Parts: sequence; structure tokens; C-alpha cells
Amino acid sequence: MTKVTFRKWKGEIIALFPDIPWNPHDYTTASYMHIGQHSSADYQYVVAHSRPATEPQYRDLLAELRAIGYDDLRVVQRARPRFDL
Repeated sequence: MTKVTFRKWKGEIIALFPDIPWNPHDYTTASYMHIGQHSSADYQYVVAHSRPATEPQYRDLLAELRAIGYDDLRVVQRARPRFDL
């Protein structure tokens, strides 16, 4: 299962993947948005400066993620990022 956290960030919905390190040297994790798609994100910063997205708010982004191959997602509210993988 791949953990995903959906947050309302700067007027958009962002998917954060706490278990997928983007760059362990600067402690960023993988993220995904409709516009921009995959990118890095400072997980702790985004969580601290955003609000949890509701299911109706993240429904479209979740469908997009599933359409591109994320078929094992587990939606969580918060998680501790992993950089030891």
C-alpha cells in the first residue's frame, strides 16, 4: 500500500506521498498535483501550511492518480515521512 495525504495547498489540492522520498538530502517527498504533476515537496512544511482536503475536494485527483497507475493507495490524514528506504 502506498500512503497518500491530500491537502488544500495554495488554492489547489496536492497529494503527498510520505513513503516515497524525492531527495533524502533535503528531506523532500514525492507529490502530485493536476497542474505540474509529479514534483518534490517539503512534507512537513506543506502539512504545517495547509489544510486537510475533504473527500469531495480530492476525489478528482485520486481518480487521476489511479488512472496513471497508483492502484494501491491508502489515504491517510498524516504520516511521518520515510527517508530510510
